Amino acid sequence: MTGCGIDATDGSIGTIGDLLFDDQSWSVRWFVVKTGVVFTGRQVLLPPSAILSSDSIGRLVSVNVTKQQVKDSPEIDFDAPVSRQQESSVYDHYGWHPYWGPHTYFAPGARAPVVPSPPPDYEDERAVSDSREEGDPHLRSANEVTGYYVHAIDGDIGHVEDLVVDTDAWAIRYIAVDTVNWWPGKKVLISPTSFTDVIWATQTVNVNLTRDQIRNAPEYLPGESIDRAYETRYHDYYGYPYYWK
Repeated sequence: MTGCGIDATDGSIGTIGDLLFDDQSWSVRWFVVKTGVVFTGRQVLLPPSAILSSDSIGRLVSVNVTKQQVKDSPEIDFDAPVSRQQESSVYDHYGWHPYWGPHTYFAPGARAPVVPSPPPDYEDERAVSDSREEGDPHLRSANEVTGYYVHAIDGDIGHVEDLVVDTDAWAIRYIAVDTVNWWPGKKVLISPTSFTDVIWATQTVNVNLTRDQIRNAPEYLPGESIDRAYETRYHDYYGYPYYWK
C-alpha cells in the first residue's frame, strides 16, 4: 500500500510512506503518512481504524480525519523506534482508544469513531503504559522487512519483495518472495503461518517449507488481484486451514 494517496474528509493530506505492524500477530498497527508541503512535509501516524475506504485500483485511501487534525497531530521521531507513549499521544489527539486497551473501531462509512467510556481501571493501565518511553519491541516497519532473506528448511530461496495486506482485517496475510536468486523470474507467496522465526539482527525469515515445496507453489503475479480462488488453491497446496472460514 505504500505510495497510495490519502484523502482526509476535506482534501488530500499526502501518501502512505510505510506500514508499522505487530511482529507477533502480523496486524497492521499504523500507516506512516508522508504529508505534502501544506503540512511542511512531515510524517504522521494514522491507525487503520481511521480508514473509511480504500481503492486498490485508484491507489487511494480515505480517512475519517480532517486536514487540521492531521496538521495538529503529535510530532513523532521516526529516527528512533516508535514508543508506546508516542502511540498513546496520537490516540489521545484523535480521541480514540488504543489497540492495546478497551476500544471500539468504527466501521467503514461511519462519520466518527464511537468511543465507549473506559472501565475504572483503564486510566491506571494507560498511565503504566504511557510510562514506557522505550520503543515497542514488536512494532516493525514494512519497508525494513522488504529485502530480508528467506531461508527454507534446506537452504536460501530468495528475499522478501513485498507484504500483502488484507484490507478487511488489516492483517499481513502473505509475504511476496522473489526467488530470482534461485530460479529465474518466479515469485511466490508465503504465509506467516509458515514462519519458524524472524531473525531481525540478520534480516532473515526462516520458514518450515522446503525449496521444492516453494518451487512448485502457485505463482504470484504482482499487480494482479488475489482473489478467493487463488487463496483456496494456495491454502490447499500447503494444507493450510482457510482463515476466512
